[in-house]
Amino acid sequence: MHGTDGYREAAAELITQYEEVTFEQLHAQVLHLLPQRPVRVLELGAGTGRDAAWLAARGHLVTAVEPVVELRVHEGPGITWLVDELPGLARVTGRFELVTAVAVWMHLDKGQRRAAMRRVAGLLAPGGRLVLTLRHGPVPAGRRMFPVTAEETALLGGGSGLAEVHRGSRADGHGRAGVRWEQLVLEAPLS
Repeated sequence: MHGTDGYREAAAELITQYEEVTFEQLHAQVLHLLPQRPVRVLELGAGTGRDAAWLAARGHLVTAVEPVVELRVHEGPGITWLVDELPGLARVTGRFELVTAVAVWMHLDKGQRRAAMRRVAGLLAPGGRLVLTLRHGPVPAGRRMFPVTAEETALLGGGSGLAEVHRGSRADGHGRAGVRWEQLVLEAPLS
């Protein structure tokens, strides 16, 4: 089983679901931690590109990485799409002041999470931030997900030189029974 299993088949339903929640709703707890000036952004698991579009509309240059092209909705100036995936991100180059991984990390097993954290930490510019949301709850049929905690993720980040600057939790934006989310922001050193 692969982390993208079940997403192609449910693309139409997922597009509707993803577009029901706004960027501001999803990231309300960390909006103050996002760069105010335009920067290079890497969005991992970009889905429809909802977040990429919000960021691009504010002048950021976004590389949107999504292996399931059937989910792609938002196109436009400031967004460059790549078909790639964690942990390797073979097609991603450069350094980024902001990296986001929303509802992605739970698709990676423990070994993949270790490799992915090293790779992502290496893509962060000095002082850059990594914003992750971690899903907890029942796994939908036909999908691959692993238990993941904020504690483990922060430790992995620390092992790659990243410092935790925020940890929060919230209910599921779609009201799904038993589903909850944690949000974590990790920061690269300035030098």
